[in-house]
Amino acid sequence: MPEEKTLSLIVPVYYEEEVLPVAYPRMKAAMERTGYAYEIIFINDGSRDGTMKALRKIAAEDKRVKVLSFSRNFGHQLAVTAGMDEASGDALIIIDADLQDPPELIPDMVKLWEQGADIVYGKRKKREGETFLKKFTAACYYRLLSSMSAYPIPLDTGDFRLIGRNVADVFLRMREHDRFLRGMSAWMGFESVPLEYVRQERAAGKTKYTLKKMLKLALDGITGFSTKPLTLPFLLGGTLTGLCALGLIALIVCAFSVGAAPWLWGLWGVLLVQGITLLCLGVQGAYMGRIFEESKGRPLYIIAEKLNTDFVSAAEK
Repeated sequence: MPEEKTLSLIVPVYYEEEVLPVAYPRMKAAMERTGYAYEIIFINDGSRDGTMKALRKIAAEDKRVKVLSFSRNFGHQLAVTAGMDEASGDALIIIDADLQDPPELIPDMVKLWEQGADIVYGKRKKREGETFLKKFTAACYYRLLSSMSAYPIPLDTGDFRLIGRNVADVFLRMREHDRFLRGMSAWMGFESVPLEYVRQERAAGKTKYTLKKMLKLALDGITGFSTKPLTLPFLLGGTLTGLCALGLIALIVCAFSVGAAPWLWGLWGVLLVQGITLLCLGVQGAYMGRIFEESKGRPLYIIAEKLNTDFVSAAEK
């Protein structure tokens, strides 16, 4: 019977006071339609507006709602991780509060889980309300990540997904700081099933995923699940060396025909050497930075306030 199992809905929030009054009722209605007992876990990722006030009100009225509030902004991926740490359900559903991923799809995800899928991930057929630049860069990124990753990461997917308890338990054992949940799911190799949908516009407010945050997530995805960037300098170095040879031939031809200023020779050589050197250092630095962060042994996040839960993080034990 459905009632014998429970579901956990994990909702990271960051400056979402405008959308929460709309998002919570839709999420609650979607969870009730599954027929299972459920809990909704909101993680306040360091918001300093009225987000926490709205969450306190929701938690006071509905004891099935749990709230974890970070001491500062630790990032979306760590907010989801905190929700996983708290979740007790037999299946965990991850969704953002902005309603671009419709909560009404949750019952469909649950049905696919009932049929044996370990992971059900939302696959975007279309993205409403986004600029051409955002769509273009997203398409390029997903394809770049797929081509570079050592593990198959489905195209046009986000963190909107359902994961079974067996998958969640593996996540709980993976405690790296620079997390990329989509890549981690692909690395596990569990049976994954797509659920296609049209991504909607934000219900309210503005996106909090700045260009800087998107670039960091992209870098985490590439450096966390692929060693190909380490080999790129060799390829690039060979290519630039070939171009340097062609440039040398061109300079020699110019020198004997129309003449070439002496400083061009020096400039060409300096730029080539510096470009290769800086690129190699940049790639090494990206990987060394990850080693540096992991070596500190700090907790992934810090909980400043919690509602309707006795949750104890690893840092508090």
